Amino acid sequence: MTGGGVLLISPDALLIKLIGLPDAEILVWRGLLTALGFLAIVLARHGRGAAAAYRRCGWTGIGVALLFSLSTFGFVLGNQYTRAGNVLMILAGAPLIAALLSRVFLHERLPRRTWLAILACLVGIALIALDDAGVGSWRGNAFALLAATAMAANFTLCRTRQDVDMSPMLTLAGVIVAATAVLYGVSGPGITLPAGTTLAWLLVLCLGLLPLGFTLLQRGPLYLPAAEVGLLMLLEVVVGTLWVWWLLGERPSPAAFAGGSLVLGSLLLKGLVDRRVERRQRTRDAVQHGLC
Repeated sequence: MTGGGVLLISPDALLIKLIGLPDAEILVWRGLLTALGFLAIVLARHGRGAAAAYRRCGWTGIGVALLFSLSTFGFVLGNQYTRAGNVLMILAGAPLIAALLSRVFLHERLPRRTWLAILACLVGIALIALDDAGVGSWRGNAFALLAATAMAANFTLCRTRQDVDMSPMLTLAGVIVAATAVLYGVSGPGITLPAGTTLAWLLVLCLGLLPLGFTLLQRGPLYLPAAEVGLLMLLEVVVGTLWVWWLLGERPSPAAFAGGSLVLGSLLLKGLVDRRVERRQRTRDAVQHGLC
């Protein structure tokens, strides 16, 4: 589920390039259109029980919506004020932040293989971002750190209510993003809906891919520790780079190839090890159950 969500949002950077709108306008339309997309998904899944699905989230859901909004602002504005390489390297720290938050607040212990995969992926993301990294603006770096921390805190907060699906509250998150952009003048005067190809790509991204992808991602903490969800999100960097290379001809450097291979290899190896451990555990449980 989490991996599928990552693949759906992986063309995000590519489509933002194709849309070509300023970051300020992206915030407004991204917020409004994703809110409509999330609402449509909730109505399709729950029908007449949609209102109850929102109520079940309670105050925890409001916290999830606020944190998701902060991560959106941090990601978009971070790319505006500093280099993309800086943002990528800072965002790669999200699994570590999630692991620390889960350890402190939820007392969750991660197996050694997860820590090794996190460290390997950090190295891989650093290689991908190497050519684009620089000193950057302290403001942009701060926004990127905000995005990473808010993302990690969001997944950790979801783990406190493992019996409740928090994805409906992403509707509120979209409204918060759009409203905040307008209230604080981020959008500027006279914003109008774009037309033609720009509108088509905007609708594909914000009404389709992002709502579907983030709904799946937001459900990930129901089944996985927050750090595991954050770790799988690093796959977006690799797949997103491949999208841009394939369709826009922006060829990654040899270092980026090596980094992407390290991330993909680490996640694949960890997945195979996890599967083997789960099979052993099921066999052990079946034997114990038979003895009882």
